[in-house]
Amino acid sequence: MTSPEQPTDGVPVLTEDDGGGTESERVRRFWAVRRVPAALLAAVVLGGAGLLLYDVAAVRADRTAMSWRRELADDLATRPLDDAGTLAIAAGAVLLGVWLLVLASTPGLRSVLPMRRTHPDVRAGLDREAAALALRDRAMEVSGVQSVKVRVGRAKVGVRAVSHFRPLDDVRADVESVLTDGVEELGLAHRPTLTVRVDRPSKKG
Repeated sequence: MTSPEQPTDGVPVLTEDDGGGTESERVRRFWAVRRVPAALLAAVVLGGAGLLLYDVAAVRADRTAMSWRRELADDLATRPLDDAGTLAIAAGAVLLGVWLLVLASTPGLRSVLPMRRTHPDVRAGLDREAAALALRDRAMEVSGVQSVKVRVGRAKVGVRAVSHFRPLDDVRADVESVLTDGVEELGLAHRPTLTVRVDRPSKKG
C-alpha cells in the first residue's frame, strides 16, 4: 500500500505505508493548475476594470472623459455590424471564450496517469516518462533485444524493439509477456492496451 507525501506541482509523491484498503471509487485524472492563463486573465480583467472605473470616477468629478473612451463610444455608435473589423473582433472574443471554457472544464494534466486507489483518502499519479522508462528497462532484459522505444499514452502503450539475434516472433512473444506484467505492476487505474513491434536493425550503406 502506498500513500503520498507533500505534493510537488500538484502531483502526489508515493512512499511506503502499512495501511490497507480496497478500490472503492472511480479514479479521475489530475487537474492542471493553469497558473499562467489564470494570471493573464486576471491581469487583463483587473487592468481594464481599473481603467474604466477611474474614467467613470473622473467624469463624476466633472472632469472630461478620456479620449479613448469617447472615440470608442463614437466608433461603436457609427460602425455597421457587418464591418470586417467588428466581425474579426467578435470572432476573436468567441474563440477566447471557448478556449477559457475548455480550460475550465477539462483536466489538462496529460503527463500524469492516475493510479489505482486502494484507499479513499489516497490519490497517486505516475508520470508518463517514468512509466515509459520503467517499461523500457524491463524490455531491455529480454534476450535478443538491442534497443527499445516506449511511448505511454492514456489508453495505449506502444513499444518498438530492435532485435539483432533470435527469431523475431520469439523476441516479440517474450517482450509482450514481460511488458504485460510490467504494465500491470505500474498500478494504473485504467490499464492501457499494449502493442509491440520487433524489427531487425537497419542496414547501413
